Amino acid sequence: MSWQGALLSRWLRYTEQRVLAQATDPVDMRRRFERKARFWFWPPLGTIFRWVDLAGGGAPLPALWVDGAKTTATGAILYFHGGGYLVGSPRTHRAMVARISALCSLPACLVQYRLAPEHPFPAAPMDAMRAYRALLATGIPPERIVLGGDSAGGGLALSLLAQICAADLPRPAMAFALSPWTDLTLSGDSYRTNRSSEVLLPPGRLAELRDWYLQGAAADDPQASPLFADFTGAPPVALLASEAELLLDDSRRMGKELTAQGVTVTTRIEPGLPHVWPFFAPMLPEARQSLRWLAGQIRVRMG
Repeated sequence: MSWQGALLSRWLRYTEQRVLAQATDPVDMRRRFERKARFWFWPPLGTIFRWVDLAGGGAPLPALWVDGAKTTATGAILYFHGGGYLVGSPRTHRAMVARISALCSLPACLVQYRLAPEHPFPAAPMDAMRAYRALLATGIPPERIVLGGDSAGGGLALSLLAQICAADLPRPAMAFALSPWTDLTLSGDSYRTNRSSEVLLPPGRLAELRDWYLQGAAADDPQASPLFADFTGAPPVALLASEAELLLDDSRRMGKELTAQGVTVTTRIEPGLPHVWPFFAPMLPEARQSLRWLAGQIRVRMG
């Protein structure tokens, strides 16, 4: 691990993890995240941002188009931000996604899906499906769409992929997930074995945060936990996770389940890094390296 990674892990453990362990108000958590994202994370120079309403009528579905390369290529990365289904927005994640966009020369669409506890499950997966249908309705060919997300958003991207397969909609080119939360039953071994190595997520509170989202729904519902979903006929999936994070087994088990269902899967596990470390690309060399790897996966699929 680089010295930047070691320093970042120490800082996260003694600041952000403690804040998350004590937070009780989702609205305040969102405000804090927005302020920190504006201060710490910045997109590549020249990135173009444009807000739209994907709904085109009816209930609004805001989204932020991000073009990090000013490309004219047809296609899009349909991206879902992390934040435990409680916090986060296109604004908090636009810098990281702009870097992905620039690296693979493909614009990205960050969906502002509804958040819990005001809008509990299944609001988020419903919004994800609405967003995918909206992109198809604009004329973007499905084979030019990539699904992606991080943490809870990574789980949401995979949930959407399963929904697409179940509805027999045209399949996207691929999906990727960064440190995805795929198992809301919290049954993976890493929830126990990685308690001491996790530097961002508060181990003792994940069940509580999950319950704010589910509000009585079954944790093993495939739309909430894509680990239990049917992916028959799904396109390739790329998974990225850290060996040190609580959600390690969410990626490992997801990869094994997808492979068992005949899906082509590439799983990359990095040693010692924080949960969703690509988020810290401005300061972390491992993050920039991982984003280059991810962009390579996308370019192979998009041709």
